[in-house]
Amino acid sequence: MHTSCYRKGDDFTGEKVLVVGCGNSGMEVSLDLCNNGAHPSMVVRDKLHVLPREIFGISTFGLSVWLLKWLPMRYVDWFLLLCARITLGDTEKYGLKRPKVGPLQLKSTTGKTPVLDVGTLAKIKSGHIKVVPNINRFTDKGVEFVDGRKEEFNSVILATGYKSNVPSWLKDEEFFNKNDGFPKTRFPNSWKGENGLYATGFTQRGLMGASIDARKIAEDIATQWNSKPKHLPCGLL
Repeated sequence: MHTSCYRKGDDFTGEKVLVVGCGNSGMEVSLDLCNNGAHPSMVVRDKLHVLPREIFGISTFGLSVWLLKWLPMRYVDWFLLLCARITLGDTEKYGLKRPKVGPLQLKSTTGKTPVLDVGTLAKIKSGHIKVVPNINRFTDKGVEFVDGRKEEFNSVILATGYKSNVPSWLKDEEFFNKNDGFPKTRFPNSWKGENGLYATGFTQRGLMGASIDARKIAEDIATQWNSKPKHLPCGLL
């Protein structure tokens, strides 16, 4: 099952469930399963940043955007990691290793979004959610991990991301790539197509990337509007 089909944790009460993926979706699904009596194990395939959802009562994202107006990204990253260390502790002790690159810089260069903790980390620390390594292969009743361990599971939920389906409903052969559903021209010039077609949110840089697109789109529309001759009613001349 993919997370797009996941509805509620009580469908899995009493089951051993393997959640493949440790992004925001994987973390939230694992927490919901745990809160509804399931026994989730979460596959961590790569390094990731886990940040508190709020800092000083302000959303981490909102605070980051505000700080970026005044400080270089590396200083904001340093501040976020300091707050994460104080509030969440050392996540590496629980199998969640951090990348060397800061969370905002990583998002800007690779599109990988930091995880905002909604309570999952506490369940990992208490042992109610297990962190397991990548999968080597599936077996008849479960999986074999890359470290050689085998374990049986009742269900597997894939929290492995989403794919754009825009090419399936937009009749435009030139703007979007049919393979990945993203504009063929990549960021930062992926926002403008032909005949008044614009795209925002395909930067893989979260809301900050979408805001960059939105500003460019608004400026382009304003430029086109201002360049058109204005025909006023005769009485106003």
